[in-house]
Amino acid sequence: MSYKIAIVEDDPDQRHNYATALEKQGYEISAYADRASAREAMRTAMPDLVVLDIILGNEIDAGFQLCRELLAIDPSLPVLFLTERVDEIDKISGLRLGAWDYQPKPVSLGFLVERIASLLRLKALRDNPAPTAHPARTTGHLSIDEDAMQIRWREQLLELTITEFRLIAALARRPGYPVAYEALMQATIQQYVTRNTINTHMRNIRRKFCALDNAFACIGNEYGHGYRWVQESPESPQ
Repeated sequence: MSYKIAIVEDDPDQRHNYATALEKQGYEISAYADRASAREAMRTAMPDLVVLDIILGNEIDAGFQLCRELLAIDPSLPVLFLTERVDEIDKISGLRLGAWDYQPKPVSLGFLVERIASLLRLKALRDNPAPTAHPARTTGHLSIDEDAMQIRWREQLLELTITEFRLIAALARRPGYPVAYEALMQATIQQYVTRNTINTHMRNIRRKFCALDNAFACIGNEYGHGYRWVQESPESPQ
């Protein structure tokens, strides 16, 4: 299968280099220099993955706006931000929108190719879960499928980013025990992660659980230290 990848990058040299490196791997590439042309093209034909810069021409937040527009059409679309904007608030904004990954420029083409291949493998697993010898891990009403990187709460699937999945999995490995910020930062496998980044992720995660179950209260704060997965009480409602 030849995956379709869209590159939205206003620098012509970078756009060309990314496209050439990915075409050599057999991907079908479409490249755009601005938000308007990318949005118009993807309204009629969505790619399998989007590589997206934040600043596009004179629009300093064009990438954020385009990401929001695309995920409104297809919430499961993998979006990889590739940008020179590495401030914490920018990364939080990108991940909060639902991006699967956020990488700083400059980036080696070899790393970019491998990162995209990894995201596409995960997309394939999520789209077509294969039978596995590793059953889902359960903790109370929480079910974690490590292979497909999917989580269910009371048998309902949560729409999570990869980072959100990793954070929940890290908490649920030892229910009832605190997990330090440092361990949670390592679990994200991301660069430029701070405590504020983790706190933002946890707020988003709680919001998603509560959308399925307004009585959800299994993520506890360990103020100044981290978080813990709180064991459900036996009388929790079914």
